Amino acid sequence: MAIKLRLARHGAKKRPFYRIVVADVRSPRDGRFIDIVGRYNPMLPKDSEDRVQLDIEKCKEWLGKGARPTERVARFLGAAGLWEWKAGSNPNKGKPGAKALQLIEEKKEKEEARKAAEEEAKQAAKEAAEVAAAAAAAAEAEAKAAPKSEEE
Repeated sequence: MAIKLRLARHGAKKRPFYRIVVADVRSPRDGRFIDIVGRYNPMLPKDSEDRVQLDIEKCKEWLGKGARPTERVARFLGAAGLWEWKAGSNPNKGKPGAKALQLIEEKKEKEEARKAAEEEAKQAAKEAAEVAAAAAAAAEAEAKAAPKSEEE
């Protein structure tokens, strides 16, 4: 029979209060349990001493008998020094999905197209300025070369 140290929810609607219980893994969350080994009140501030209350002796006894804590209870036991709790690592959890990747690619392509269009516009403006400068220089040279007419 597999045994877990886990939370059993009690309390009113939107006012949760949990018992830390030893239960068979097949029994429902708030159903039959073997022993109560602590309490957890998430409504209290995190620095409050009454937020998590554990019966250390009972916890040691059940851990010695082979009971395994759930992730949340392992955190509490780790804080009490009874269990080595390691933070879970799910590298795929933070990765974007297929649709988000597609949107990112489209955004990147639009940005590249915009930058290319800006470069083309800058190049065209530069060429137009060069042509205008050349035309102005030619007009100036033509004006200098033309004989001056004397008007009186």
